[in-house]
Amino acid sequence: MKNLLSTIRDCSLCADKLPLDPRPIIEAAKHSKIVLISQAPGRKVHESGVAWKDQSGKKLREWLGVTEETFYNTDNFAILPLGFCYPGKAKTGDLPPMKICAPTWHDQVWNELKHVKLKLLIGAYAQNYYLPDDKRNLTEKVKNYNDYLPEYFVIPHPSPVNRFWRMKNPWFENTVVTKLQEHVNSIL
Repeated sequence: MKNLLSTIRDCSLCADKLPLDPRPIIEAAKHSKIVLISQAPGRKVHESGVAWKDQSGKKLREWLGVTEETFYNTDNFAILPLGFCYPGKAKTGDLPPMKICAPTWHDQVWNELKHVKLKLLIGAYAQNYYLPDDKRNLTEKVKNYNDYLPEYFVIPHPSPVNRFWRMKNPWFENTVVTKLQEHVNSIL
């Protein structure tokens, strides 16, 4: 696993398409129990080099019901974004993740992960990539999160940009987050 992570962190396949120098962000260990699959690191994460070390990460840890110490223990959580590098800014939020990362690296990472109990699909990009035949929109997928268990748990992205979605869908934080916390707690 260490050699693979080192190789991924040295990747520069899409360097000519990125707004900043490549800085692939990934965290995993052979014993990771829960894999967090999301879109791509934001600019703050790119600058710090620490996955989910931003407002989105703060909200995600709140939803998971875990401390930073628990969250950053790779025996608990692996962090496997669809795009490993910051893709650049869009009108609202960031650009989509680079399409080369997941097909190039994900299978190799999965081959190393031997103790995964849950794959958390965070946001539409992750859900569309890992559930390509499911044509429901994000809201319908999240409402029907039970349909994907025990392998997957689907949630919206915790970005501050998605605060309006959360305001329109209070059932998520009132009901689904509790179920997510119970599920995560039972695994950890």
